[in-house]
Amino acid sequence: MAEAQLQQFLEKVRQLNGFIDLSEIDPGLRQELTDCSTHQAVVALARSRGFEIGRRWGEKTPATPDPSNLLSQACPAAGEERSEVLLQLPSWRLERIHSCQASSPPDFWYDQAEHEWVVLLQGSAQIQLEGEDRPRQLCQGDSLLISAHRRHQLVATDPDPGSIWLALFWHQACEG
Repeated sequence: MAEAQLQQFLEKVRQLNGFIDLSEIDPGLRQELTDCSTHQAVVALARSRGFEIGRRWGEKTPATPDPSNLLSQACPAAGEERSEVLLQLPSWRLERIHSCQASSPPDFWYDQAEHEWVVLLQGSAQIQLEGEDRPRQLCQGDSLLISAHRRHQLVATDPDPGSIWLALFWHQACEG
């Protein structure tokens, strides 16, 4: 492990320990922590008390926005998602999607005519596929193939700096 990575790891441990120590002496905070139902809620609660525990192993603090870097662009507003077509041909397109505490509206399901393959480059997300009991939990590096017309909904994404996806969309190849 390089020294810089070691220092990043130790700082996260210090932040987590400080947050734990505070929760043990503050019954109100402990109750708020008990009431959290997602990782994002815990991260937001810690941040509200001055602790930064949301950064995952290997995540870097983005430098100034650089359009050529998929991870350095500004996060959309909370509750929003921004899509950008990176490459496109008649049979497929590749999009960069940046989500910030985004979720599908209640009772809304995506039902796309295209197949979709997504890979999460940053953050975490939950996607519910119709017919499955629980949402899929995705973390940095995870991918998911969603067949055409497989109904699905976005349950949750991370707060700032958000969740960043690459999404490849394509139609079934024609036989001929």
